[in-house]
Amino acid sequence: MQLNRVAAIMLRQIYLLRSSMARIVPLFVWVAVDIVLWGFITRYLNHVSGAGMNFVPMLLGTVLMWDFLTRVMQGVTMAFFEDVWSRNFLNIFSTPLTVPEYVSGLVMASVLTSLVGLIVTINAGISEYDEDFLSIGRRMPWLVIFGRCCNPAQVSQQQCRHY
Repeated sequence: MQLNRVAAIMLRQIYLLRSSMARIVPLFVWVAVDIVLWGFITRYLNHVSGAGMNFVPMLLGTVLMWDFLTRVMQGVTMAFFEDVWSRNFLNIFSTPLTVPEYVSGLVMASVLTSLVGLIVTINAGISEYDEDFLSIGRRMPWLVIFGRCCNPAQVSQQQCRHY
């Protein structure tokens, strides 16, 4: 895999993004809608619970991570579908580009564009809700390990192996 080909696919995606306002606006609008909607829900939960538990960093941090991963997935999928719909694969694969280079370029371009939206959303959340969403990052590896260990499908597979 040659990195200059991956960079060329990334550059192509950035040029496509830069050339259309309809591609730029959803990077910020939908993440802003998510942060406002879930922010109001967490404020309501904080008001109703009264137990001293602060739902804002936990729930909004989860929404931020979920939204980031969803944006990456949608970015890769939509870029692939745009190439299918425009019948551009013949042009792309008439070059010495390989499939892993193409997919890597799409994934990296999608991660970069999703990071822009994530940074804007984190700044909006910090300024609006006065919470530090990045503090949950220290606990994230333990949450992933715990979630993986307690996955019901995995637990049921392990139980089925014993019989």
